[in-house]
Amino acid sequence: MQVYTLKNKSIEIDFIARGGQIISIKVPDAKGNIADVVVGYDTVEEALAGDAYFGALCGRYANRIVGGEFEIDGKKYQLDCNNETNHLHGGVDGFNRRNWKVSAVEIDRYVQAYQLSLVSEDGDQNYPGKLEVSVIYGLTDDNQFVIAYEAQTSKPTVINLTSHPYFNLNGAGNGSAMNHELLLNASNYTPISAELGTTSGDIVLVKDTPFDFTNAKTVESACKTDHEQIRMFDGIDHNFVLDDFDGTIKLAGVLSDPESGRKMEVYTDQPGIQIYTGAHFDGSEIGKKGAPIIQCAGLAMETQIFPNSPNYEHFPNAILRSGEKYKHVCIYKFC
Repeated sequence: MQVYTLKNKSIEIDFIARGGQIISIKVPDAKGNIADVVVGYDTVEEALAGDAYFGALCGRYANRIVGGEFEIDGKKYQLDCNNETNHLHGGVDGFNRRNWKVSAVEIDRYVQAYQLSLVSEDGDQNYPGKLEVSVIYGLTDDNQFVIAYEAQTSKPTVINLTSHPYFNLNGAGNGSAMNHELLLNASNYTPISAELGTTSGDIVLVKDTPFDFTNAKTVESACKTDHEQIRMFDGIDHNFVLDDFDGTIKLAGVLSDPESGRKMEVYTDQPGIQIYTGAHFDGSEIGKKGAPIIQCAGLAMETQIFPNSPNYEHFPNAILRSGEKYKHVCIYKFC
């Protein structure tokens, strides 16, 4: 399978058409040493055979929908449940498993850019509406990796697209990201219900909880606490509610590695960001540099609408109607 490359004077990003999967991002550290900061595999063949979520585009509905059920205009829909009793990341044949059409495009703000496109037919994975999706992967000269999504539908449907790379700023295969410092512009988060296996619909202050990253602190300092929500997932797998959401692009969070000096800023126009510390990684899979992929081998920072949003009126709207356009921008800026 062909590897596509985005490159400027400092960084280099490789991806493939299957899932739009980002297979490497090579970034200099404070001393100019280059390392690949995305968890994954050494070869394309291993990527195709391995975890299909690594670095991939997820949809139609990224994250979870409780029971795989939702309703639009009084009509109920049932999706497959591929995550225990919930629907996750678009189902067993989600967008992360599709071969996207890839074309080089010229857009003024980018040093290089590609357009990835996909058509999801009406009834695909039991979702209503024919959905036409376009994603731009663009790289600027100041090290912004921009992922810009657009979609339109033939009939009302639900949508929540995201990208799923795991970042280890000390270099993939160099231990865990537990020592990374994380800052989030999020004063609230959505707790997980043990019964539902996903958000309960509550929006709760992070203050006085391990989920308070309003001041930078290590990932480990949160994951090593005895908080019920941390115990439930042996770490973090939660949606954070971004402050002052108004649909414009704002700083969502900053991930820093004190050892290498690398820093990544995340910007988005979405209302939430899912932080996942990869509790399911148990070292049984071998990743880059021949190293086992261990718990928190990298940190996922997925900009998004909230999980289970179609079933909560007080959550951000996740319904896209004919004649409307879904838009979503996520920027990973490397410093």
